[in-house]
Amino acid sequence: MWTSFDTWIVVTAALCAVACALPGCFLVLRKMSMMGDAISHAVLPGLAVAFLITGTRASSAMFLGAAIVGILTAIFTQWVSKVGNVDRGAAMGIVFTTLFAVGLLLIVRAADNVDLDPGCVLYGAIELTPLDVVKVGGFDIPRAAAVLGTVLLINFGIIAALFKEMRLSAFDPALADTLGFSSRFLHYLLMTMVAVTTVASFEAVGSIIVIAMLIVPAATALLLTRRLIPMIAIAVGVAVIAAVLGHASALTVPKWFGFDTTTSSGMMAAMTGLLFGLAWLFSPSEGLVIRWLIQRRGSDGLHEGASN
Repeated sequence: MWTSFDTWIVVTAALCAVACALPGCFLVLRKMSMMGDAISHAVLPGLAVAFLITGTRASSAMFLGAAIVGILTAIFTQWVSKVGNVDRGAAMGIVFTTLFAVGLLLIVRAADNVDLDPGCVLYGAIELTPLDVVKVGGFDIPRAAAVLGTVLLINFGIIAALFKEMRLSAFDPALADTLGFSSRFLHYLLMTMVAVTTVASFEAVGSIIVIAMLIVPAATALLLTRRLIPMIAIAVGVAVIAAVLGHASALTVPKWFGFDTTTSSGMMAAMTGLLFGLAWLFSPSEGLVIRWLIQRRGSDGLHEGASN
């Protein structure tokens, strides 16, 4: 039975997915998908250090600590790549695996003194978000939905205000610098958006599932269009559909296999993968099945011409 709890879970998930999909489009275009992975893992020490310093799980302190470490991750990656003269992908791997390991150790240490579940940091607890509410305009709404809605508006506002600059920097950073748009500033602005969005998404979907929300809707959209505005619109649509189908599947699919339930965030990530698979197979221009049909039609045409 669908209840108001389920509705709020889906709304929170959709806000999270869309907030992630917006900067995710630019990560995919810049071929920096792994940076979302790096930041989402590397902010863990920020969460742990913020708790160890303040002794509280107050959202503001942990949000600030994680956001700072997320931004530093991008800076460290750039620094390691230039100073160490290594590939950017290798630099990402060095930075985020080190910080992720340190973060897990610190979280486990903090969990000895307080109810801080490392599993919730990794996988989220979106099913519990409707229990923690705040007053907004006289209405009780989940705090996670309020936070993610705010982050979504901020991301949308930044992209709308700097759309031309971010588009140019994504496709040709050198030309952006020549025209007076600092590609370095736009790079770190995007990294800040990714870090803040990732931290805001922790409570809902955790540090691992957020990677799917950042990358897969944008990658799916890129299979369906080569224009940026339609790509963003499709990515947003895929994100919302995955949120709805994911929670509905979490309620129904496990029973087909004799299980009671599963995590909604995990099923949402699975749905993004399913939608990507459909786009990969049936995209009008890039679809595997469509290209096979075109090749077969061309082959049949050649055979007919030879027989005539």
